[in-house]
Amino acid sequence: MKRILLTYTLAFILLPVYGGEGGSSPAEKKSLLIDYVDPFIGTTNFGTTNPGAICPNGMMSVVPFNVMGSSENKYDKDARWWSTPYEHTNCFFTGYAHVNLSGVGCPELGSLLLMPTTGELNVDYKEYGSKYKDEQASPGYYSNYLTKYNVKTEVSATPRTSIARFTFPKGKSHILLNLGEGLTNESGAMLRRVSDCEVEGMKLLGTFCYNPQAVFPIYFVMRVKKTPVATGYWKKQRPMTGCRGRMGSGPGKI
Repeated sequence: MKRILLTYTLAFILLPVYGGEGGSSPAEKKSLLIDYVDPFIGTTNFGTTNPGAICPNGMMSVVPFNVMGSSENKYDKDARWWSTPYEHTNCFFTGYAHVNLSGVGCPELGSLLLMPTTGELNVDYKEYGSKYKDEQASPGYYSNYLTKYNVKTEVSATPRTSIARFTFPKGKSHILLNLGEGLTNESGAMLRRVSDCEVEGMKLLGTFCYNPQAVFPIYFVMRVKKTPVATGYWKKQRPMTGCRGRMGSGPGKI
């Protein structure tokens, strides 16, 4: 099995579970309060929370993105007012989103989608997305298994960075960074190759509650542990859709 380790500086390292010292015995670990935390609470029935990895007071969160790309999903981000990158009853994974909000009622952030694939390269998220199984989540850690690709994915976070570890089967594999998708539909972004193992860039985000005047840039750096055989980029603009609001006649109405 091949393992690829990625680090981000957000500016976008292994897999710590916050709480408890490394030398604790199994019996002692079972008594920790952290063992009673269930990150999946509130991830369905419009609870709008997510099970992604984040550390206390952290600026970075890494969240599975499963709200676009498949008619088999129960909820789609472009079909209704939707404010979370994850819904527990959905089944189609299109990458890990970075810098997310949890428990809010308006769409915001949920972008910089990182996706591992295998086989022939495909950059259409409706086709490269995958069903998944074996979800695991605990404070500071999330993992799943992509059944289409036989890839195990793991993510964690520090206060200002994130880390992803992908375990690939033998053969051709890819890591896609989709800058054109997210919870909202800003499509402006740029990317610069720093070295064979590092890129840096910018992505436009914002429009909290679909406010077109609230757009702002975020900047990121991505590093990979293993030198890729080849790198490149794609540009694929899709028709943008989404829910629509109508302003009322009185103040504060929509």
